Amino acid sequence: MIYTVTLNPALDKEYKVPQIVFDDIMRMDSMRIDFGGKGFNVSRMLKSLGAENVALGFIGGHTGDVITAGLESLGIMVDLSHIQGETRTNISIVDQAEHHYVKLNESGPAVSAAEVDALLRKIDSLVKADDFWVLAGSLPTGVPDDIYARMIHKINQADAYAVLDTSGLPLQIGVAQMPFLIKPNVHELSALLDVAVQEARALPALAAELHAQGIPIVLVSLGDKGAFLSDAQGCWAGQTPKIAAQNPIGAGDAMVAGMVWRLAEGDAPQAALPWAMACGTAAASLPGTGMPSPALVKEFYDTITIEEL
Repeated sequence: MIYTVTLNPALDKEYKVPQIVFDDIMRMDSMRIDFGGKGFNVSRMLKSLGAENVALGFIGGHTGDVITAGLESLGIMVDLSHIQGETRTNISIVDQAEHHYVKLNESGPAVSAAEVDALLRKIDSLVKADDFWVLAGSLPTGVPDDIYARMIHKINQADAYAVLDTSGLPLQIGVAQMPFLIKPNVHELSALLDVAVQEARALPALAAELHAQGIPIVLVSLGDKGAFLSDAQGCWAGQTPKIAAQNPIGAGDAMVAGMVWRLAEGDAPQAALPWAMACGTAAASLPGTGMPSPALVKEFYDTITIEEL
């Protein structure tokens, strides 16, 4: 089974406007709602691909009820932990003319120590060998920076696979527990290793440093420049076709979903890479944080080029 953990979910609202302007009123042309947060985005992409998964995380208030009902309506299994606070709402404003966007994220509700402990006990009761656990996203107030590290320790002890996609101190502390796979972008990788990544050819040496720390797979998203993958067998760079991105938010989560989907099916990481990139590119081509169909993913898969470094 694949599990996703979303500690700071959100109801994602996207407003499309003819043009983003300041100091004036903008009239929206359309609005859409998605059930977001990085782990939930992964769950939605996995479900679209036909991969059964269970969504875990903190949920609270009326907004939390809306997200829970929305995930269930998509056929996603949920085992969510209820908190006292109200789940956040995030706003995107997308400029239809130039494909620019503005994103406003709420910080999220405060979570108590008792609520954190309850979620950790739930993971204890669920984790078993060979399952995949995607730990993704920012932390709400009250959740300690070592929360992902504690989860990774439990997952590793059970001989399951931890996939970590976060940033800052939670990423730094989490890496020390040796997750199976990490998926930083270039900026997150630079902060993690305290080095300025100026060009893609520096990535193999940086990945080797992470492998030496016990990280088997390093997947780096490079935006419109593609992606980089490194494992014990080698390094690969993938290139995507140029697209008119509708909303790139959530594309990295779709990439993680594609990678985990194929790894769980038994593919080698290098074979999974083009599928991961196809998922990310297809997601970026869609409005909102919508996730693509398998047919659209396959269409982009046929355009991905992979080069061994």
